[in-house]
Amino acid sequence: MFRESWVIYALGSAFFAALTAVFGKIGVTGLNSNLATLIRTIVILAIIASIVSLRSEWQKLDLISARSWLFLVLSGVATGLSWLCYYRALQLGPVSKVAPIDKLSVVLAIALGIIFLGEKLSWTVALGGMLIAAGSVIIIAF
Repeated sequence: MFRESWVIYALGSAFFAALTAVFGKIGVTGLNSNLATLIRTIVILAIIASIVSLRSEWQKLDLISARSWLFLVLSGVATGLSWLCYYRALQLGPVSKVAPIDKLSVVLAIALGIIFLGEKLSWTVALGGMLIAAGSVIIIAF
């Protein structure tokens, strides 16, 4: 299971997402949630630009296909809207409820992957998705 490099990155993503929730909840206290999202975005931009620079991974922008541009822009819009909603939710609710509800994105991503990307649904993915959905429902309801 851990032999695939993507698993390590996915676990890192989960770990840092957990820190994001806790740090974000503390940081958004007494601050407009939209401004908090802007500050977070500037920090992310600086970090990613530094990594791309240090690794010499810059490319000529005109070599990027129109299709890639379109979907990266759409992804950026979706990310921005997600962050705005997330930070507002953190401002209004407890991190112990907001973060797990946010993870319903996993269930939605599974469904969208099947519908739009033609991914196959295995019983393990279906079961895991149902457990995530059930956990979110329990957290919301109680």
